Amino acid sequence: MSAKIISICLPKGGVGKTATAVNLAASLAVAEKKTLLIDGDPFGASAMSLGFTPEKVKSGIAEVFSFTHSLEHATHKTELEYLDFVPSNVNTIQRDERFNKIAENRVVLKNALKGAAEHYEYIIIDCPPIMRGIVANALTASTSVLMPVRSGHFSLEAISKLFKYIEYIKEIANPLLYVEGIVMTMYESNTKVTEISERELKLRYNKYLFKTYIPRNHMITESTFYGKPAILYNVNANVSMAYLELAYELINKYAPQEEIKKG
Repeated sequence: MSAKIISICLPKGGVGKTATAVNLAASLAVAEKKTLLIDGDPFGASAMSLGFTPEKVKSGIAEVFSFTHSLEHATHKTELEYLDFVPSNVNTIQRDERFNKIAENRVVLKNALKGAAEHYEYIIIDCPPIMRGIVANALTASTSVLMPVRSGHFSLEAISKLFKYIEYIKEIANPLLYVEGIVMTMYESNTKVTEISERELKLRYNKYLFKTYIPRNHMITESTFYGKPAILYNVNANVSMAYLELAYELINKYAPQEEIKKG
């Protein structure tokens, strides 16, 4: 077994990257796919979303990047049998500076994942909204990229920028990297912005669009206060069902390792 490594990535905040990383990973685990979620964002929102308060975190990506701990040692069990988690644990300004400096070497994460990839079917990496450092590490280590997109002009521009950055990473570090797909998040039907965004996405990126879309639901934010993924907080909520559908669409999807078109 060798894991499919998927970076959840877009160089724009507020599009649902962490929500997608956490809830997709949880849904894959519910589908009994052995999954590892890695919090690549120094802000540490994935840890909060899974109920990992600082005292529950023994080590994380910060220690892995400092070469003081192995990835295995930084891996934590979660409430879900099939889901393991590596927090960022970048909890001081000094750690943040050191982390960003080490992350300039884009192969650190790839090397750290070599052993772990044999123990999982999926490794999901939650990325911050940047295009350097830890994101370069994530894309260098990944099989593919999944882009969560919220309706709006700025999100469409961010997709174009990320396509160009993926092309750059393919050229210098990871020629087999491909786009897994684009998923619409915080989806609100019957609004002008959604209508325009959906039309533009289909026009430019139709072959990358997932059929599943993630509806806007305040329950997803509420669940983070309780440190639970949506599916454990309220399995019957439409957003929980949507992430399960996305997981099954991903599992059943046979993405071609094709050349991506430039955005």
